[in-house]
Amino acid sequence: MLFTAVYLISFAFLLVGALTLISQGFRGTSSAAAGQTALNPAHGQRRHPEAPKPGEPVLYVDLSRERLEQLYQKSS
Repeated sequence: MLFTAVYLISFAFLLVGALTLISQGFRGTSSAAAGQTALNPAHGQRRHPEAPKPGEPVLYVDLSRERLEQLYQKSS
């Protein structure tokens, strides 16, 4: 009986914690606190600090099947 009560209380705490984290994730994109961080003006979303600026070149790796087959043939 005591074990069951402790188990159910622990499960309730975990459930409340998980739902709190989920709601903060949803609220984080539209809250007033998000206005203090770097926002992407085109989408109204927060930008990652290491995200490339518009117009900055980025590294692109082509991993299509044909390209991978060519790479494997070159190495042997």
